[in-house]
Amino acid sequence: METPATRFSPHPSLDLTARITEALGVTPIDYSERYETIRGGRKEGAQAAGVLLLIRMEGNTPFLQLIKRSATVAQPGDLSCPGGMLHGAIDVAFRSLLCSGAMPVIQGRPRELSRLRGHLEHRLICLFLANALRETWEELGLNPLRIRFLGPLPTYSLILFRRTIFPLMGMVDAPWMFRPNREVARVVEIPLASFFAEESYGRYVVTYTEVSGSKEEVCQDFPCLIHREPDGTEEILWGATFYIIMKMLKIVFDFDLPDWRKGRPIKRSLRADYLTGQRSAGRIPPTD
Repeated sequence: METPATRFSPHPSLDLTARITEALGVTPIDYSERYETIRGGRKEGAQAAGVLLLIRMEGNTPFLQLIKRSATVAQPGDLSCPGGMLHGAIDVAFRSLLCSGAMPVIQGRPRELSRLRGHLEHRLICLFLANALRETWEELGLNPLRIRFLGPLPTYSLILFRRTIFPLMGMVDAPWMFRPNREVARVVEIPLASFFAEESYGRYVVTYTEVSGSKEEVCQDFPCLIHREPDGTEEILWGATFYIIMKMLKIVFDFDLPDWRKGRPIKRSLRADYLTGQRSAGRIPPTD
């Protein structure tokens, strides 16, 4: 009987990427609605960020490539997708290369499905793809020409940062040398199969101090994925990136998060500077 864990494993990368492309290509997204809301709230600090959920193949084994944030930026030590704030002038110029097909990142079936969403949504997909590709180049030195766009994922909004994430999925076509900048401690690769193993999930017990109001200490539980590196160290995936990946797994594989409260508890106390770190954002450009 087919299970979520075996839906991809017997197939070559072409079958997996086709499955991802078709699933993401017909999934409703809210890019235009969220983008216009952000533009309207720009004076109140609303921000938009494009990120890339990268997948690569090693033989027939797929891995998700994430970054571990360095101590110099907000949310230090967390795993996240490469990406960052939208920069109006630069990303709009880069978008024109993607929309025209001059830069072969969004081609074939993914391009066809993106265009079927209509002119506005397609241009926004290209805009945030340009944004995410630029940031990935800056953070990791990954040449955009090594990435094949697979499809967009629904947005995810962060409350504390007044930021909306526009995630897109891409396939890394060939091995590449990591050249992390100061914002990235290192690259963490998690086998896709790990997400289908119930024992991979745990309960992240996070203690933090309220940033406003009473300033009381709060303890809260979150679902997480516990990834063990080859050297035995453990990395914890939680928060926005965790939920973005869970959304992708639901869309592509119809996979539901197991009962994570039964998993191993992992305790963490967030430092006072967890939320600090500023990134400049350019003008929010018009959609046309």
